[in-house]
Amino acid sequence: MVYEIIELKEGFLQFVIKRHERRNAVNFEVMDGLQKAIDTVKKSNHLGLVVTGEGDKAFCSGGDLSVFHKLKTEEEAYAMLSRMANILYDLFMLPKPTIALINGIAIGGGCEIAAACDFRFAHSGARAGFVQGNLAITTGWGGGTMLLERMSSSQALSMLMKAKIYEASELKEMGFIDFMYEGSHLEGLRSGLETMPSIETDVLQAYKQIVLSRRDPLKLKEQVLREVRQCSILWEKDAHHEKVNRFINRKNSNI
Repeated sequence: MVYEIIELKEGFLQFVIKRHERRNAVNFEVMDGLQKAIDTVKKSNHLGLVVTGEGDKAFCSGGDLSVFHKLKTEEEAYAMLSRMANILYDLFMLPKPTIALINGIAIGGGCEIAAACDFRFAHSGARAGFVQGNLAITTGWGGGTMLLERMSSSQALSMLMKAKIYEASELKEMGFIDFMYEGSHLEGLRSGLETMPSIETDVLQAYKQIVLSRRDPLKLKEQVLREVRQCSILWEKDAHHEKVNRFINRKNSNI
């Protein structure tokens, strides 16, 4: 199993990507698991959902290139990208609090998952960046749209356009990270949550609804799908495939 769904005593459900050998990269099975966790929280009495990765090195390194690089055309790419974008839209609109527990590096699509969550708690040694631009594509899972909902437009645009990896302290200063911790990830989660687990579920949902009611869900979904389509168009271009091939060859030469 490439994921695990865990009941936390704090009242949250935790979704863990368990692909540490691939730096917790997303494949189709991980997508299915994340959707299952979201649907479970919707229908249950859980306070909310925590998303994290296995181990200490990686939260999520984005899409698994060994799987998704086989997709060559715009429509092939769109089918995969829109599938994950719809899942992240569900995560973004979940009527309960969501936390990305960033236990290690988060790059590309990993940052899009984090942006879909209400809060981002990160270990002080974590690093993150929207590096999609280095592969000649844009964010493809709706993460650009979601990032612009979470941060100031100038900071978000800077992160997207520079396509670089930032240290946790920089991310905290920029506003991408809400809480930074040392030590174990479970203790970090507990410290970041503080008194939230003692609050009634109805209260947490009421506050989340205030946030959600400020957004037009149809316009947001339309923007996410436009973002997916733009990425799909770029995905098909030679520049993207050449950069991915170069990245894979460089990675293999270092093994």
